[in-house]
Amino acid sequence: MSAEKRKVWVVGHKNPDTDSICAALSYAYLKNQTENDKTYVAKRAGAVNAETHYVLDYFGAQEPELVTYAGTQIKDINFRRTAGVSSQISLRRAWETMKKLEVVTLPVTNQFGKLEGIIVTKDIATSYMDVFDNHVLSQARTQYKNIAATLDGTIIVGNEHAYFVKGKVVVATSNPEYMADYIEDDDMVILGDREEAQKQAIESNASCLIIGGGIEVGEDVRTLAEKHDCIIITTPFDTFSVARLINQSMPIKQFMTQKNIITFGIEDYVDEVRETMSKIRHRDFPILNENGNYAGMVSRRNLMNMQKKQVILVDHNEKAQAVDGIDEAEILEIIDHHRLGSLETVSPVYFRNQPLGCTSTIIYQMYQEKSVDVPKQIAGLLLSAIISDTLMFRSPTCTPLDKSVAEALAVIAEVDIETYAKNMFQAGSNFSGKTTEEIFYQDFKIFHTDDCDFGVAQISAMSREELDKVAEQIRPFMVQVLAEKKIDMVYVMLTDILEESSKIIFDGENAGKILGAAFRKEERSEGILLEGIVSRKKQFIPTLMNEMAERQ
Repeated sequence: MSAEKRKVWVVGHKNPDTDSICAALSYAYLKNQTENDKTYVAKRAGAVNAETHYVLDYFGAQEPELVTYAGTQIKDINFRRTAGVSSQISLRRAWETMKKLEVVTLPVTNQFGKLEGIIVTKDIATSYMDVFDNHVLSQARTQYKNIAATLDGTIIVGNEHAYFVKGKVVVATSNPEYMADYIEDDDMVILGDREEAQKQAIESNASCLIIGGGIEVGEDVRTLAEKHDCIIITTPFDTFSVARLINQSMPIKQFMTQKNIITFGIEDYVDEVRETMSKIRHRDFPILNENGNYAGMVSRRNLMNMQKKQVILVDHNEKAQAVDGIDEAEILEIIDHHRLGSLETVSPVYFRNQPLGCTSTIIYQMYQEKSVDVPKQIAGLLLSAIISDTLMFRSPTCTPLDKSVAEALAVIAEVDIETYAKNMFQAGSNFSGKTTEEIFYQDFKIFHTDDCDFGVAQISAMSREELDKVAEQIRPFMVQVLAEKKIDMVYVMLTDILEESSKIIFDGENAGKILGAAFRKEERSEGILLEGIVSRKKQFIPTLMNEMAERQ
């Protein structure tokens, strides 16, 4: 069977907009069509907004799975998939299994795959070194077939699946006439080739005879054993060796650790696992899958050879906007249309950044370059992203290429751009039933300067009336955002798509002064209206950051 292909995440920024989601889906599809060595999977780093929901529903596309951390998980490393063993196997078999697999720990599981315990070489060594009384085999409920296997023997009379549950183990070395004095009901008797002694042990109601020396047992003895329901096991070992080996037939259940076992989940992050391991002196730890069933064993050595998650970033290249834990992942590619940000990579990556209105325009170009046909569904997703990011070509970020690509995609997707765009924007500006938090974070990004960290949310609608209602909800919430995100200032662009203007509301020390100075407007506590400003990327952020730079 061929090895499973390594998965690569294709993921957009936190608080994803339509371009972020559609670019991830479309680029993952393209990579899977052109590369065979890996599997590319679209992911999302935040909740899907109403506009994007409309797009996905309209074109029948599956919403990408949410991921909140890009750190390496247990499931990403090559942990050891040692099979679980039954609690009924003998100590000897457990030891042989450990030697064969070159491990020091065996997981003990039940028939349903649930972890019952673990047994380590130390447990087996302890069982050999400890001095037990001669009732320990029955107290451990040892199965006769385990005893036979441990002694390389054969059960010639009786049921191998039965258990030795009552009585003690005795070695019959005295004359037969004295055996009745020390053999009690249900005892297990180890003895040699003397037929007289064998019969006497059976008649003393022994439950099992272990006859050493590899001799053939007489028919009379067999018949008598069957009559008294007595098990007979023959073994090639002598009496001394049998006595020495027999305790190795006990089930591991008697010696395994069953309580306070340290386990890890298959979804656990390696950083947390490593910290736990540093405090506990175990060699191996069991791993449980999503259903709580045993999945394998992990050791410190496995963590040393771990592989980081591999990711492709679309529609962003700033660390603050990337999924948490991005420093612990291996970035393979970045496809974006924004200014260069703060991400650093350990190795060189494929980085494609073009001054276009939308990441999805770049991805359409890559379909053309790779000579891959754009399916109807993918065309619809790419078109929706371009319409959204360029506000149906009204944004100054929109280029002639964005518009021509959108027109070509509309033909494949079989939609009228103006009608579809109107419906899409209306779906996105339907704020009824949404919490203030959902409205605010549907398109929010954090930016950094040398002296300041600030956030900008953009909320678009088809009319100013809708936006004014939203503004009243948002104003008190911005104070909470400042505290939660640990930023100095926060701005909200309330963008009227049809009027091509944005009213900016704000909070944070000097936020109003910087905004007013940047756009040469009078500072107003209720907000500042900016005519012709609809692009956060091209119009708002650069102007704001230039003003901040002049104040340093």
